[in-house]
Amino acid sequence: MAETTQAVEEKIEEQQAQQNQSAQENPKAQAQSVEYSQAPEGKTTPGTSIDILLDMEVPVAVVIGQIEIPIQKFLQLGQGSVLKLDKPIEAPADLYLKDTRFATGNIVVVEDKFAVRIKEILSAGTAAAAAANKE
Repeated sequence: MAETTQAVEEKIEEQQAQQNQSAQENPKAQAQSVEYSQAPEGKTTPGTSIDILLDMEVPVAVVIGQIEIPIQKFLQLGQGSVLKLDKPIEAPADLYLKDTRFATGNIVVVEDKFAVRIKEILSAGTAAAAAANKE
């Protein structure tokens, strides 16, 4: 085992020497390869736990429809103006995490507030296909 470790260290030192020599010859080429040791499986050390992520909040946007209007009409909007959206009333709303659609749901009312009942969680493939169709 010690021989293997020594051989690996010698190989790394040789690669670094070659890279230093080529960097001196060509100052624009400064990329270096790095070898990382593999993290032990199942072990967590302080500072590497994902528990901190579990307390974070993420913004979720619910879209019930969209519309594109000319700037002239946009500038004429005022209190009481109505914009007719592109979705029928029975169509589900889209839920977005950042710019990625991840679910669909139905608009409901809970304690005098709008809410969304999740109807379907989209798979990564479904979300990617929807994003491609949107563009």
